[in-house]
Amino acid sequence: MDARFAVLASGTGTNLQALLDHPLIGPSIALVVSDKQGTGALGRARSRGVKSVVLEPGQYRAREDFDRALTTLLEDEAIEYVLLAGYMRILGGHTVRAFRDRILNVHPSLLPAFPGGHAVRDALSSGARTTGATVHIVDEEVDHGPVVLQEAVLVLPEDDEASLHRRIQEVEHRLFPRAALLLAEGRLKVEGRRVHVLGDDEGTSAERPG
Repeated sequence: MDARFAVLASGTGTNLQALLDHPLIGPSIALVVSDKQGTGALGRARSRGVKSVVLEPGQYRAREDFDRALTTLLEDEAIEYVLLAGYMRILGGHTVRAFRDRILNVHPSLLPAFPGGHAVRDALSSGARTTGATVHIVDEEVDHGPVVLQEAVLVLPEDDEASLHRRIQEVEHRLFPRAALLLAEGRLKVEGRRVHVLGDDEGTSAERPG
């Protein structure tokens, strides 16, 4: 597959690993960017020989400067598609606009339910019986862009945050590479709040309330 992906990650990098292990996506990952030193994601990238860069927000005077530096890095590396795999920073408007409809994020809930950084905890606290995983196109609002793929995960009576998160991650590790492949193949058509998967035998589409 002739594509160049960058993966942005802040943590241990389990979703990055799922991407690296995919036979088509893995070889197309040209860059991994973390916002802090010493993350597991950086180690996973280096173990596969993937270029890894640390871009720390604290090194920049303003958020806009960091945003522009990230965009410049991605453009200098000829990146075509950006994947947010546990990246705990909100992308700035400059980056989102430069890669409009070419950035995917994976989130541990059935968006629009439980957005933000504590989705699994929030699902448990709410008493929800079902949560799940979502891959969506990134726009300039938090956990808001059009949904590409979603899959439900039941909340079991004995679940705590760790056990529920593990089962959600199993789903994420399947959905995220699939969505990345659809993106690179040009099979995602965005129409407002709906994403159509072109060429899908079932005519798959997903939508979210505005």
